[in-house]
Amino acid sequence: MDWHFRSRSQQCNECETAFEDEQPYHTILFRGMESLERRDICPGCWDKNHKAEPGKTDGYISHWQGVYEVPPPPPPEAIQKDNAETLLKKMIEQNDPEHTEACFILAVMLERKRVIKNKDQVRQEDGKRMLIYEHTKNGDVFTILDPALKLTNLGQVQAKVSNLLEHGLNPQTETLPEEESADGSTEDKADAPAQEPEAATATANEH
Repeated sequence: MDWHFRSRSQQCNECETAFEDEQPYHTILFRGMESLERRDICPGCWDKNHKAEPGKTDGYISHWQGVYEVPPPPPPEAIQKDNAETLLKKMIEQNDPEHTEACFILAVMLERKRVIKNKDQVRQEDGKRMLIYEHTKNGDVFTILDPALKLTNLGQVQAKVSNLLEHGLNPQTETLPEEESADGSTEDKADAPAQEPEAATATANEH
């Protein structure tokens, strides 16, 4: 598969000067030795080294200009269900072809919410379309394959995405320990009457 996730640099990749808040910068996306890579460049280095020929980088795919924003402090760690953004990132990192259509739907959802922005699209050697997205806040870059989803399959894929948002990508099944009864025999809690589950809040209504 050809999915990728690349975080934005906190400094110019050429002069190593740290980016300041709301400073413009340029990004070049190119194919490295093993996968897609990005290079974030300050205006000075861009004008000096790339403005005349922005596509001269080996393996060049695309380039664009962004505005750097100082990343917010990390949130306190907590166990919580995936939202569309974290679920998409996990799927991209797993690089599983079974998630191609779900990744595409999640990307469309996030684009409509203006969480990510489509920066470019390129055709691969096999003719498939690769969409390039950038996160509007932290500048992370996602590449998503267009699965050419048919309308007849849309409902099934949306149902899969809803299920993943509700239960997570890799739900864990807990094994309940056995209990010893009064007569010394063991009893599996799994055989005990199940308690009424709490109502789950579906987040699939986002799309």
